[in-house]
Amino acid sequence: MTQFGLAIRNFVGPGEVPDVHTLYAYAQRAEELGYESLWAWDHILLGVEPSFPILDSITTLGAIAARTSRIKLGTGILVLPLRNPVVAAKALGSLDVISGGRLILGVAAGWYAREFDAVGVPFKQRGRRFERNLDILVRLWTQERVTLRADEHNLREAVMVPRPVQSPRPPILIGGYVDAVLRRVATSSDGWLTYFYTPESFSRNWAKVQAFAREAGRDPATLTATNQLAVYVGRSRAETTTDMRQWLSTEWDTAAWSESTIEHAVHGSAAECVEQLRAHVATGVDRLILIPYRYQPEQVERIAREILPHLG
Repeated sequence: MTQFGLAIRNFVGPGEVPDVHTLYAYAQRAEELGYESLWAWDHILLGVEPSFPILDSITTLGAIAARTSRIKLGTGILVLPLRNPVVAAKALGSLDVISGGRLILGVAAGWYAREFDAVGVPFKQRGRRFERNLDILVRLWTQERVTLRADEHNLREAVMVPRPVQSPRPPILIGGYVDAVLRRVATSSDGWLTYFYTPESFSRNWAKVQAFAREAGRDPATLTATNQLAVYVGRSRAETTTDMRQWLSTEWDTAAWSESTIEHAVHGSAAECVEQLRAHVATGVDRLILIPYRYQPEQVERIAREILPHLG
């Protein structure tokens, strides 16, 4: 059965300031309404003219962990090559402990070159560094002692405790679009996390992941798939089109090398939104992370009361 999560507003539009108290109330209400998970966006720097204020994803989820008790907490996605993998393993493992085992780790290689330059990580090496960092992180979480030399990292009988609550480790989802990444999903993770894909695009690419898994001798049924969708419940599709398009085109990016598109957007009356989301559920997707229109509390309520009961 498809699970439904919610994106949180830890990044805001140019000139705005993240409102942490509103963020906490949003998270607590999402848990009360029965959403499965909350997902934080991740960047260290984002934009110049304009620049987008963003709160650190791990710190934000830690604060939410202290104010909730059941809802799962995901990074959607963490730009892994930007982080020292040993420090990231400690921070993320601590988050799993603090939350009582609620972390879902979504990771990807990243796309914003200026951000890589600022932290001193070669942008063109991000794919290799992603694989290296993920390997180190998983070893530290799952092995009693780690002895490994990888580039500048020299781990000598490294012991990282306390271990994450989840055993053998928190679930790891890999985000991305191109075949090389989809193959990595199939061989090195627990599932795929994508963004703004229509049901048709999702199905086509999920089939590739499953084929890569079979090719590698892995049972595709052991993998999960997650898609992120913008949702706006209004009076009608015609009435919501302009507002949704304006929001998505000014505050969101779609990767030119992917099939992600603002045309994926789910919007219209409650009945129309149910119909559109049923097409996503029919793909067999395991989780849909919903991005409510402008993160309005009214949208969170309407989705929970008027949409989700019809998708069970």
